[in-house]
Amino acid sequence: MPKGITILGLGPGDWSHLTLEAREALESAEEVYLRTKRHPIVASLPKGLVAHSFDHLYEKLETFEEVYEEIAAQVLALGQREEGVIYAVPGHPLVGEESVRRILAMAKEKGIPLRIVAGLSFLEPVFTCLNLDPLAGLQIVDATELAARYHPNLDPDLPALVGQLYSRAIAADVKLTLMNLYPHDHPVTLVKGAGTDGERVWTLPLYELDRQEGIDDFTCLYIPPLPSPSSLATLHDIIAHLRAPDGCPWDREQTHRSLRPNLLEEAYEVLEALDAEDPDKLREELGDLLLQIVLHAQIAAEAGEFTLVEAMEGIIAKLKRRHPHVFGEVEVEGVGEVLRNWERIKREEGKGSMLAAIPAHLPALAHSQAIQQRVARVGFDWPNSEGILAKIVEEVEELAKVEDKERREREFGDLLFVLVSLARWFGIDAESALREANRRFCQRFARMERLCAERGLDLSEMTPEEMRGLWEETKTRG
Repeated sequence: MPKGITILGLGPGDWSHLTLEAREALESAEEVYLRTKRHPIVASLPKGLVAHSFDHLYEKLETFEEVYEEIAAQVLALGQREEGVIYAVPGHPLVGEESVRRILAMAKEKGIPLRIVAGLSFLEPVFTCLNLDPLAGLQIVDATELAARYHPNLDPDLPALVGQLYSRAIAADVKLTLMNLYPHDHPVTLVKGAGTDGERVWTLPLYELDRQEGIDDFTCLYIPPLPSPSSLATLHDIIAHLRAPDGCPWDREQTHRSLRPNLLEEAYEVLEALDAEDPDKLREELGDLLLQIVLHAQIAAEAGEFTLVEAMEGIIAKLKRRHPHVFGEVEVEGVGEVLRNWERIKREEGKGSMLAAIPAHLPALAHSQAIQQRVARVGFDWPNSEGILAKIVEEVEELAKVEDKERREREFGDLLFVLVSLARWFGIDAESALREANRRFCQRFARMERLCAERGLDLSEMTPEEMRGLWEETKTRG
């Protein structure tokens, strides 16, 4: 064997699945180094072949990262011997083998000759037993990487295969990640020992994934697509189609400016669903709002301005940059320090005044609240609610004294501004509170109109005293 490293794939577990090149390499070798002896083919290795393994490192070291780093270092040292080294791994060397990725990088850096002897991976037997065509959009992910995420990096409109689901513990983490995208009862399929005599396939609801016995190193998970189109990619494709020459005449005519009222309307309908605490309505309205966002992104893409991906790239980078206590090494104590850091980072980004970024088109109450929240982050705030209440009394007294219309309007504005301060101090969203008060008034007034109709009265002909009495009656009935 020439000096250098030969990385050999042992296939899924049956001697018949070895490539001819792999067989010849093993039959002509005197020794082989196995990543693990926990593989069915090890019992069928040629007699006289000395088989070493790195299994002891899994028990000695605390993390997989340390294990694979140590394996790579030892294989590189062995590869520099006169006789070189054969390092054999399950499946194909380039499919799900972290140690191999490290060896490839280190061997290239040190100039050590390296040869890959291909092997059948676990994928081909899985394709066979599930009748899968990987070119039909199959997504392939590693269970350990999926388990480390809070949301799966998958398109739910396409099938997915999760490899190396090696334990019930990792299955539990994978299940939690997947349930942020798929329904808890979405049917999934476990495949164990594909391509071996012990091959087993069974389907179960997602929520039962970590309750299965026998999950081991030879287990993988198949996730079929959701029954109805549900992905952002599909939504974007539909909108691009609507804007295309063979699409919808109305959609093709729309511009950023023509869609402004639609965007505002959908945003307010989302707020209405939130105020009503109606999750079904909220789901529908968020979809309508998302439509507007993607439509604007598609228009921008057609004009060569930017793409939706670039918009998402920007917000992802911004979120990470402005949350160094989550994605970096900054330590914080409480929400107050988080907000102060946020404003400091924005100033470092060259955003100018901390109030300049607040949209001027916000409703006045919401605008006032946003202004006060921003300045409070740097400590410009009332020390307590008593001071605000005293200021409200002062503003009411000032308003009562003023006769000039222009000054009265200014004093009334000051009063509203202080009332917003009180709302914020009490943890109340002023805009939402007023919207809710409007809703309650409208409902109560409608009850009063119904009472009039029931009694044959004409509301417009009633005296103020009669109206007040009827209004109080709606209160007792409400």
